[in-house]
Formats: sequence, structure tokens, C-alpha cells
Amino acid sequence: MRATSSLMAKSFLIFILAMIGAFCAPVAAQNNILATLDAETRSPAAGSTVMLAIEMRPKPGWHGYWKNPGDAGFAADLKWNLPKGLSVGLPRFPVPERLVVQGLMNHVFNGNHALLVPLTISADFATGTQVDLKLIGDWLACTDEVCVPERAEMALKLTIGQGAIAAGDRARFDQWRTKLPRPLGSPAKFAVEAGRVRIGIPFPASIATQGAWFFASTDKVLSYLGPQKATRAGDMLVIETRKTDFGYVRPEKLEGVLALGNGKGFEISAAPGAVAGAEQFGMIAILAALGGAVLGGLILNVMPCVFPVISLKAISLAKSGGDRTAARRDALAYTAGVIFTCLTLGGGLLVLRAAGMAVGWAFQLQDPRIIFALLVLVTAIALNLAGLFHLRGFGGGQELASKGGAGGSFWTGVLAAFVATPCTGPFMAAALGAALVLPTAAALAIFAGLGLGLALPFLVLGFVPAFRKHVPKPGPWMARFQKWMSIPMFLTTAALLWILARQTGIDGFVFGALGVLLVCGVLWFAGKKQPLGLSFGVLLLGVAGATAISAPLLPAVIAKRPIAIEGAEAFTEARLSRLRGQGRPVFAYFTADWCVTCKVNEKAAIERDEVIKAFNARNVAVLIGDWTNGDPVLGRFLEANGRSGVPLYLFYPKGKEAQVLPQVLTPGMLTALVE
Repeated sequence: MRATSSLMAKSFLIFILAMIGAFCAPVAAQNNILATLDAETRSPAAGSTVMLAIEMRPKPGWHGYWKNPGDAGFAADLKWNLPKGLSVGLPRFPVPERLVVQGLMNHVFNGNHALLVPLTISADFATGTQVDLKLIGDWLACTDEVCVPERAEMALKLTIGQGAIAAGDRARFDQWRTKLPRPLGSPAKFAVEAGRVRIGIPFPASIATQGAWFFASTDKVLSYLGPQKATRAGDMLVIETRKTDFGYVRPEKLEGVLALGNGKGFEISAAPGAVAGAEQFGMIAILAALGGAVLGGLILNVMPCVFPVISLKAISLAKSGGDRTAARRDALAYTAGVIFTCLTLGGGLLVLRAAGMAVGWAFQLQDPRIIFALLVLVTAIALNLAGLFHLRGFGGGQELASKGGAGGSFWTGVLAAFVATPCTGPFMAAALGAALVLPTAAALAIFAGLGLGLALPFLVLGFVPAFRKHVPKPGPWMARFQKWMSIPMFLTTAALLWILARQTGIDGFVFGALGVLLVCGVLWFAGKKQPLGLSFGVLLLGVAGATAISAPLLPAVIAKRPIAIEGAEAFTEARLSRLRGQGRPVFAYFTADWCVTCKVNEKAAIERDEVIKAFNARNVAVLIGDWTNGDPVLGRFLEANGRSGVPLYLFYPKGKEAQVLPQVLTPGMLTALVE
């Protein structure tokens, strides 16, 4: 209580001194913070908006204040005198700094800075008309020991013209724009309970946030001097601090700037809500992604890349007949193998992405050594099903592990999930796209849901006798069925050879083909010499050995385009104009690495195969504006299109003006644009 009273007394004293000084403010020449008014162009066009700058230059040792000064001080107060037909918007402040003086937290600017103010000009002005802008500015200039209220009268004359901007003026204003905080594209949440304020901010885990500090522009909510603790919950940054000790007012929204050091910051607008990691994204959204993963995994069972391995499980079911205990045991083992693999691959994917690697689902199949190992294994299984040799513990052997076939079912599930990753069926892309930006626990739950969906048909067959009754009884037909099932496995062999050729060129294809021929010869010879069959363990050891020996001999991977959409280009207004002049439709989207909403849209909608195919079929050009580093050129384009930040999605139909798309996209929404 004593500390609170002291803080109030200090703040009140500074306020009284400022008010006294306001009535006898010194002339501008004596000011400790010199101010000038300037415009990006002195000849703005009628009907346009031009940017004004109030440049503030503190003398050494002096500082000015942010729009929320903190525990003491006051921000610059601007009083405009403008002709009819001119209007100004709210000033935009740079990212502030912290300064603690005598137990008071101040939000300040220690060096030269500029307040940017948009000036809107009516279209009624005739070219050549002169307009006079007048401004009276009041502010508080302080050192660590003294504060002085100051005033300056500024004026600027503009002539209505064509709006041309000189290169030097453009560069100067762009430099000031880079100092502004960038609007964060994703909504935040805040909660106040037990004297604490918690702010949940969607912010990708790949962006460093050491030293993060939240400057609240909403007053009377948090304690400015209170320590702030920043923690991570996946792609959610949680800032926790004390509630203000006096005058607390519960806000409808909490606004401010998240500062990351080096002058970088992001504008935050938080609504009331739960702040606890995954809840920030909304339990409904997480459950929707989980449901999509289960449904997507279920549909994978009929996808071409999975069906060959699923056929192995079909053979196993046929051979088990009506044995309820064996059916349930095998179903659980198969499910365990599938979910184990999905969790392992998903966890590995999250670890690699957290390390800064740009990898996606099926990342393991980007390695030609893995492709070669799968090629050898699938070839061996195909030859086994075709009857070239007998493999104990797989298919009919049922002795992979010592417990009556459960091991065989488990490893069948592992193989099915492993080779399923290249397939992206309906509902999967949205679910996996969400998983890449959710907290770790929620992301792993989605990967497990994918595995559950993939294993679901066999899980149902194992535990629902009514379905199991329709499984044919064992008999002579099974030998013919097994040989027929070798066909999709041989097709898988061909597909893996094609992938190897795509990765490593014709040399890789020849290397893989020779490997297949060698495997055929070795297994045929082994099958002749061992009529009781090879054990699956021996086969796995053989595959591992062949891969280890061959890995150094495999050709190098051919470089691929880093952009997910082939043919996409970096956005420039010149390129946009040229493409539109050629009569091509254009899809332009603006994104940033720190924008969670942007990343979800890219994974769940923009980078989907059906969208890319639809765009290619209609010759749609794709332009990408990367605003990660606050490129001022892109910033001006965003402002011209009514946005202060990302995401922004624009579609230019052939010969027509831009269509602004919603900030949350779906594949159907994008494909409908070109139908």
C-alpha cells in the first residue's frame, strides 16, 4: 500500500508540473525536443491520401513519450487547423522503449523519431490549389532528473498536383515506416484473474522472442512496472504480468505493442477469453482438426499409395478366419503400429521445424536412402506374395513375433503408415496444416488421430463380429488372392523407382533398377535353398545392410524449387502490372513468417494440390509478398488496399479489378475463383 501511495504521489507531482508549464510553454527555439512537419509529397493529388511526418529530435539526454506514457509523463497532443476538404487520421507511433526513473516505468523515445499521420484530400480540389496546414503540438520533454512541458507551432504549404514523390522523400518516409510496429494478422486473447493479466498472442515458435515486452496502449489494466514473464505453448506466446494496483478498469479489448528488441514490434489487439496454450486456438478448432485427421486417415485406406500395404492386412484377416481373440489382438497390434509411426513421424516433423528446417509431411521420403530401403523391402514383399519365395512371419507365416501374429500385424501397421505419408487425401491438408501451428500436445493428438483413422476399418473388423462375419473363411482361394495382391505391390515398386528418378535423375533410376534385379536374384536363390522360408527379421537385416552399403553410392539429390507453388514469383507492382497487361488472371497474397493465420491458410488452402492444378489449368499467375521484415514497399501497397498488415489475399480476374478475399481461406473458395 505504501508503494502504491508513493507511485501515485510521484505521478501526481509530474502531472502538476506539466500543467503549470503548459500555460507558460517556451518558444520552439528553446525546446529540448525540436519538431518539424513534413509531407511525403508537396504536390499531392486530389482524392488521395498523403503521409505526413512530425519529426521529433530530442537533444542528448532528453526523451519524449509514447502514446501511453506509462506511470508518468504525457504523450504529444496535436491540434490541427486544416482547410475544408482536408482531414487527418490518428498518428502512428514507433515502437517505444522502457525507462525506469525513481520507481516509475516510462514508455519513451530516446532518439530521433517521427509520428506518421495520414492526410486525406478531397477530390473536389482543382489542380494548382494551395492549401495551408497548421499544427500546434504540446509534449513533455524529460531527462532522468527534470521534465519541461514544450510547445511548437508548425506549418506546411501543399499544392494540389499529380502526387509525384521524389526518391529522397520516399526513402526518408520508408525509413520511418520501418520503425512502426506491424499489425499482427491473428487475434489475441487476454484474461485477468487473481491479480494477474495473461495475454495469449499467436506467434510462430520459429520466431525468437527473447526479451519480449508488451507495451499496453489501453490504460488502467496492467502494472507498467510489474515484471513480465513470457512463456511458450507451441505457436502461442503467453505474456503474464501484474494487474494495476489502482484505478483498474476492465476493458472490452486490450491493445498495445509486443516489442522484440532492435526496434521491432507488433500491434496487438486482444479480446477477453481463456489464455492457456491450446485453448487459445479454440477447442472447437482443435476438435475440428482432429476430426479431419481421423476422417482423412480413414479415406487414406482407398488411396493408391496405401492400398498395396492394406492388401497385406486383408490377407491376414482372411487367414485368421472367425477367431475372435486373434482378430482383436491383430486389430489392436495393427492400430498400435499405425499410431506409433504417425506419432514418430509427426514428432520428428515438429522437432525439425522447431530447428528451423522447412520440412513438411512425408519429409522422410525426401531422402533417397529411405526410398531405396523401401524399394528393396516392397520388392521383397511383392516377390513373397507372388510365390517366388516363402517369408515366415509375414502374410501366412504369422511368426514375426513370438505372440501368435501380433508382431506381424504391428509391423504391417508400421509399413502402412510409413508409405501412406505421400498421400494427402480429403480433409488431411487442413488438419495437418493446423497441426504445424498448434501447441505440441494438440499437434501430436492430430497425428495420432490420422493414424487412428487409417487403422479404423481393421479395428472395427476386429471388434464388431457382425462385420467380421462377412470376411471369407480360409480356403484354397487364398493362394490365388495372395498372388493377385502382389500386383499392387509391384506397382508400388514402380512408383518408388519413379520417385527415386525424380529425386536423383536417370542415374538414380538405373541404380534403383539394378537394386531391384539384385534383390530378385538373391531372394529367388534363398527361396530355393530354404524351403521353410526366410524369417522377417533376416529380411529386415538384409534391407538395412543393402541400404547401408548402397547409401554412399546413391546419386545426389537434384535441387528443387524452394517455393511450394511451382512458378510463383515474388510480388512487385511492376510484375503485377505486366501480368495484367498480358491478360493473365493473378492471385497475389501477402504473408509473413510471424503470422500464424497466414501459415494456416497456406497449408490448409493455398498449397493444396487441387488449388495448384486449378490455377495451372487457367494460367493463373501467383505472386507472393513476404512482409516478414516489414518491407516498406509492400507496406505502402497494403495501405493502398486498405490494410495495415497481413494477411491480404487479392484475385485479379482477366481484365477486371482486384477482388479482396476473406482472411480465412478454403480450397473451394480458391478453386471457385477460376471455374
